[in-house]
Amino acid sequence: MKDHLRVAQGYYSAQSGDVDALQALVSRHTEADTCPHATEIASNIPIYDIAGLGPIFDDPEGLQALMAEWADVLRAGAGIVVLRGAYADTTCLDEAAQVYRAIIAEEKQANGGGADHFAAAGANDRVWNALQKLCLRAPGLFLRCFSNRAIAAVSTAWLGPNYQMTAQINLVYPGGAAQESHRDYHLGFMTADEAAAYPAHVHHLSPFLTLQGAVAHCDMPVESGPTKLLPFSQLFGPGYAAFRRSDVRAVFDRFCVQLPLSKGDAMFFNPAVLHAAGENITGDVERLANLLQVSSAFGRAMENVDRVAMAKAVYPFALESDLTKPEIAAAVASCAEGYAFPSNLDTDPPVGGLAPESPQALMLRALEEGMSARAFGDALDNAMARRHAQA
Repeated sequence: MKDHLRVAQGYYSAQSGDVDALQALVSRHTEADTCPHATEIASNIPIYDIAGLGPIFDDPEGLQALMAEWADVLRAGAGIVVLRGAYADTTCLDEAAQVYRAIIAEEKQANGGGADHFAAAGANDRVWNALQKLCLRAPGLFLRCFSNRAIAAVSTAWLGPNYQMTAQINLVYPGGAAQESHRDYHLGFMTADEAAAYPAHVHHLSPFLTLQGAVAHCDMPVESGPTKLLPFSQLFGPGYAAFRRSDVRAVFDRFCVQLPLSKGDAMFFNPAVLHAAGENITGDVERLANLLQVSSAFGRAMENVDRVAMAKAVYPFALESDLTKPEIAAAVASCAEGYAFPSNLDTDPPVGGLAPESPQALMLRALEEGMSARAFGDALDNAMARRHAQA
């Protein structure tokens, strides 16, 4: 089998990748000697008993060895780790759940609640930026919930220090439908065509910029629909472009696994692992999870640049210019913010897809439509107000 990191053509498309190669990858087995700190291996996923590992968190050399093991599992192994009993005392999770439910009720009354990614409408309730909302509403409780050394260790293991934490609450009711299988942020939040515009080496870089996790705020039997996972699927190079293909999803459906979680457990996985929240077929379990997206400190530019002012200054000249469209696009790429994130997804929700319209996309659309400079300036100001609105 060819090394999955070598891509002769330089780019992936939605049709890239042999589904037989994916099937071979996900047919692997986790060997115990690759995860010696694990208490057990279930469905190829290493499970770590945090209570049993407790002393290691005060031993710098032992902790570094554990973190190296976690990073290896996330990169080259199953791609998933379960931290059993990450919260020995789950009182803070119960208290936080009450706060989150109050926020859900308030937001539903105000605007109908938050939309979800990859799930059918009405399947669940979502709280965007639950991290800030909990912190500002109940800072003492936030301190108790996020002073978790195991979560800090696995985040550091994958991303290094100075990572950036974000969180979204997902509450799935009995009868809540399953998600479609997918990969996650960054490239997983793009269409296949958008992802294909990035060179193949960026597809391999993307998973190293984010760690995906979930903290169980309640017991989650398999019937309640905990996340379906496809171990080793992060090793499938073209997966960000190809995950929507029916043959890829057929492999997912055939080989995916689900693990029950107990309140206080945490699960983390490489965002390139193919996964999907399951269907809640219980009659009484409201599955509540805090979804953690932890980002690398390196996802930032060197300088602070006022791209709004730049875009407004350039726009009237671009509108009257006789440059070609590709030439205009090159200039726009150097002045307007091209990425839809980060944003306030309560006030700036996804538009016709998985992401809001970026300022750069707005500028190009305005030029195409012949929007006046004043109208473009107003539209950009409104977009930035939505993007930076306070939670």
